[in-house]
Amino acid sequence: MRIAMIGAGYVGLVSGACFSEFGHLVACVDRDTDKIQALEQGKIPVYEPGLDAFAARNVRAGRLRFTSDLASAMSGVEIAMIAVGTPSRRESGEVDLSAVRAAAQDVAAAARGALLVVTKSTVPVGTCREVARILQAVRPDVPWDVASNPEFLREGSAVEDFLRPDRIICGVTSQRAERLLRELYRPLYLNQTPMLFTTPESAELIKYATNAFLATKIAFINEMADVCEAVGADVQVVARGMGMDGRIGPKFLHAGPGFGGSCLPKDIRALAAAGRASGAPARIVEAVIAANEERKRRMADKIAAAFGGALRGKTLGLLGITFKPNTDDLREAPSLEIIPLLQARGASIRAYDPKGMARASELLPGVAWCEDAYAVVRQADALVILTEWNEFRALHLDEIKALLKQPVVIDLRNIYDRERMAELGFRYTSVGRP
Repeated sequence: MRIAMIGAGYVGLVSGACFSEFGHLVACVDRDTDKIQALEQGKIPVYEPGLDAFAARNVRAGRLRFTSDLASAMSGVEIAMIAVGTPSRRESGEVDLSAVRAAAQDVAAAARGALLVVTKSTVPVGTCREVARILQAVRPDVPWDVASNPEFLREGSAVEDFLRPDRIICGVTSQRAERLLRELYRPLYLNQTPMLFTTPESAELIKYATNAFLATKIAFINEMADVCEAVGADVQVVARGMGMDGRIGPKFLHAGPGFGGSCLPKDIRALAAAGRASGAPARIVEAVIAANEERKRRMADKIAAAFGGALRGKTLGLLGITFKPNTDDLREAPSLEIIPLLQARGASIRAYDPKGMARASELLPGVAWCEDAYAVVRQADALVILTEWNEFRALHLDEIKALLKQPVVIDLRNIYDRERMAELGFRYTSVGRP
């Protein structure tokens, strides 16, 4: 099949590269000519393990190309997928759909015949129908089909998620749309990947409801971590016991400094805004938003508590700036709130992250950026672990202790064993563990 992927951002690049891996012919289109030029030179603008190799292989095979010329990209295509950005207004949670509307208008103007237009971007309920109205208004002569096909890609494992998904959700309005999407995903369908066909409204809400539920699990276990600290229980044991219940499951039950990234915060704010606008307020979702915001402040308090609440004149060595490992994404990362709170209390910050420092240096003024984990702790008063990159899981602790001014470790991801840290002589603070 021939596919035009409108938008060469994270979702568009991953989806385009993976569809081309299936054997489809994909043209990724973006208005940003600098981005397209970089992609043509093999430079992937986002860090995602495996994506660069996938893209390069399929470019060489002639199945994947990048262009700013939508008209040429639309030649002979059967499916146009809209994968542009949908930023939210942070205070209200409302989603900015201007890029989606513009993409729909551009696709309509460039269409050369019957076409299935699929919204791949994460969008509020009703957007697919709005896209259909735009297409029809611009080109009433074209027999349009529309569909919603939300993505469920985790940053850091997006390629694997695309190739081995839990399910494929398709919101369709016609038999032709269903037929084309079944053909598009046939390589996965033959492997018995579940496919759910429903209405566009249900498909759009499935995306938001899924992320809201995952965010709720994280917020819940973070609250349980506070309870554990108060009563002397161990949140890791509590989470393990909860996860043994098949109705709950073990995933997303890891206590820490709160969730971030490009999906969960934005999507739950959008869902809350939609609930308010529709007269069906999402009270649990609203509470999750508030709890996650408070969580970051509580983590700053926890770090300060290791010094009796007084941070002025202290130097803290921080490991991990991105919101999770295996990505360079800093959007809504807890570090972006925790670090300024620590600086406001008088602390000096030294930091290291394997992939996020280039972007973080623009967002976090006053931070001293270091070349590795050991440079971070040299003459620091404490080591603080904010993101659980694999390379932080097996540090040479004797060397860390020798480099620190005092043996203080504040582990906000619980990646070290409490008893072992005590044996080595560290004053060790973790989350939700006595």
